Parts: sequence; C-alpha cells; structure tokens
Amino acid sequence: MIAAIAFPQIDPIAIALGPLAIRWYAIAYITGLLLGWRYCRRLTKRPPALLSERAIDDFLLWATLGVILGGRFGYILFYQFDYYLANPLEIIFIWRGGMSFHGGLLGVAVAIVLFARHEKVPVFALSDIIAAAAPIGLFFGRLANFANAELFGRPTDVPWGVIFPGEVEPRHPSQLYEAGLEGLLLFAVAYALARRGFLERSGALTGVFLIGYALSRMLVELVREPDAHLGFLFSGITMGQLLSLPMALLGIAILAWSRRARA
Repeated sequence: MIAAIAFPQIDPIAIALGPLAIRWYAIAYITGLLLGWRYCRRLTKRPPALLSERAIDDFLLWATLGVILGGRFGYILFYQFDYYLANPLEIIFIWRGGMSFHGGLLGVAVAIVLFARHEKVPVFALSDIIAAAAPIGLFFGRLANFANAELFGRPTDVPWGVIFPGEVEPRHPSQLYEAGLEGLLLFAVAYALARRGFLERSGALTGVFLIGYALSRMLVELVREPDAHLGFLFSGITMGQLLSLPMALLGIAILAWSRRARA
C-alpha cells in the first residue's frame, strides 16, 4: 500500500447567502490584491520614493483589471482557444475557472506601462514595487487552486501524496509546492532585497521576480499534471514551462540592464 493523505473536504463555496455564492477563488484574489496593495504602500516610503501612496491606491483598480482581463484572455489564447472560439459566450464565465498566470502577468505589465506614463514616473519605479508584492497574490491563488482540487500533480508514492476527488491514486500536491516557491520563498527573497536597497536599482526587483517565478514554475511543472487537453507539447515540455522560458530570459535581460545602468 502507498501512503497517502485523503483530500480534506473543502467546499469551493466559502460563503453562501441565498443565491449569492462567494468562492474561495474570489476570496484568494481579493485577499492577495488587498494585502499586496497595503505592502506596496509601505514600499513607497523606501528610497528612491518616486511614487506616492495615492498613486498606489489609484493603481489598485488598474492592477485588478490587468489580472482579471489578462488572466482570462491569456488562458483562452494559450490553453483553450479553439473551445472558446466555438463557445464565445463562455468567455465571461470566469467563476468556472480558467485563468492564466502568464496572461495575468501580461495584463499587469500593460497596466504598469500605461499607468506609469499617466503618472509620469519611470516604469521600473512602479514595476519593482509590484514585483516585490506579487508573490503575496500568488501564494493565496495557489492555496485556492488546492481548495478547488485543481491543477494537481502527477501520480506519486511520496508519503505526502494526496488523493484528490475523483482520483484513485495519490498525486503531488503541486499547488502547495507552488504556494511555497512562487509565494513564500519568492516573497522572502524580494523582501530581503528590498530591505537591502534593491528598490534603488531600477529594474532589479522586476528581473528577480521574473527569474524567480519562471524557475519555480518550470521546476514544479516536472511533477504537475499537464492540462488534459494539451498534454506534453514536445520532449516532455509542458505549456507552463514553454511560457516561463521567455519570462526567465526577459528577467535576465532586465537584471543585466539594471546592473549596467547602476555601474
């Protein structure tokens, strides 16, 4: 017999008030955005202090739209384009799931560029602060994935393997791996670097975040179950790894530029 942990009975609906149902997924997004917003406000007080708390307050709406619109359309484009092309009305059914981190990243990146131009501040002054806080949202998002019993890992015989609903064999709780790497660890690294003055190195924290997330995602994808409708793309490569590679390369380029600009 393989040791395994039974999946805890977690109702995906956290609060039900008559016809109104509030899901853990929504709570995770809201919690991540609000805690990230509060942390960003604190970071504006650190040198070089090019942004005000008011600017961060105003950017919260921009960031929310970037996450939701980018995440949704990224999922449609990268993962199920043919399905949504045939069922366009389902594009708005975001409560059924179907969000892409890489799409959300692109959405927030567009929001950062547009907002920075609107406020007439350097793009990296804003993106570095957002990069330092982004792991907070990632942490709660991955916990919501676990609560929803989605995006789980491949079959395993490790003693902490979890038997998810509808499955008969234990699987890696890859959502928790990602919560630990993309969330807790990446936040700890960004937090330590921010305290060491990396916010004054234009683009440095942005580069670190891009590299850190990409490496974490590519590593966890080694044990995460590929999307059933996609499977492996080629040579055992998953879509998550393919999308993370240019992210890592961009992070390296930004970090290298940051070092040269400071020299």
